[in-house]
Amino acid sequence: MFAINYPGQSPFGIYIIDLMKICDVVFIYQLKTRRELDWHGRRHSHGEEEYEFHYFLQGDGTFVNDGTTHVIQKGSLFLSLPGKVHRIQATDRNRPISYYAVLFQPDEGDSELKQLLDVHFAPQNGRGIGTGYRFFFEQIKEHGMSPSQYLRRSAEHQLVSFLYSQAGGADAAQFSDEGNYHIEKALKIMQGMVFDHLSLGDLASYLGLDPSYLARLFRKKMQVSPMKYYTKLKIEAASSMLINTDARMCEISEKLCFSSEFHLSRVFKQHTGYAPTQYRKVYAQHLV
Repeated sequence: MFAINYPGQSPFGIYIIDLMKICDVVFIYQLKTRRELDWHGRRHSHGEEEYEFHYFLQGDGTFVNDGTTHVIQKGSLFLSLPGKVHRIQATDRNRPISYYAVLFQPDEGDSELKQLLDVHFAPQNGRGIGTGYRFFFEQIKEHGMSPSQYLRRSAEHQLVSFLYSQAGGADAAQFSDEGNYHIEKALKIMQGMVFDHLSLGDLASYLGLDPSYLARLFRKKMQVSPMKYYTKLKIEAASSMLINTDARMCEISEKLCFSSEFHLSRVFKQHTGYAPTQYRKVYAQHLV
């Protein structure tokens, strides 16, 4: 079923099987600034052999996909085929849209997977898969964008498995594991409290878990501590505010509950390698 790429032999002497290539994965949290709405609402398509999933978690709006307009609902999944125009339109800024987008290329020789995508994920329909896949898509994002080729491979395998499971009528059974269930809820809480203050103790209390157990479980599943992940979400939000708004650093730090703009600047540079003012200068131009 899968084409073998003989030139890509691993250090262990095992030939690598090319399932697909994950090109990009992003999580968009609360799409509501004018620049963001203009950017994500633009009519655009992707290149040859590039497919894109949009998994919507919340918000009011529509998803226009290859000429068909769909009302966005929680837990809805849409596939955009190569070269097909699509756009996201928000209808209520008080109920902003949050979603994951996964851009990928199936192996060029895998006609079965391409047929599965074209038939079972028909863009004119979309499908409701529920909101229990937050953990799955977060793993795809973290592993698929990792500098480690082995983590990237694992994300590719996960995504292929997801596609075939969905085509076979599977539900969110992979989240029946108690640990995954707790992580799913933890991610939902943290993603929903980016503009608040949240401690490990608070998070554990919301989940009804011991803080040390939650920390061990989260690190095991996500390869990062809960609070480092939460800080990463805040830095991603700060990055978006820097390039999509004209807000000053003191305003951004206050909104994200940092102790000061100097604290935010220090943490921001640790995560991105840029000072906030430099980041804004470099990246804001891409949205003009």
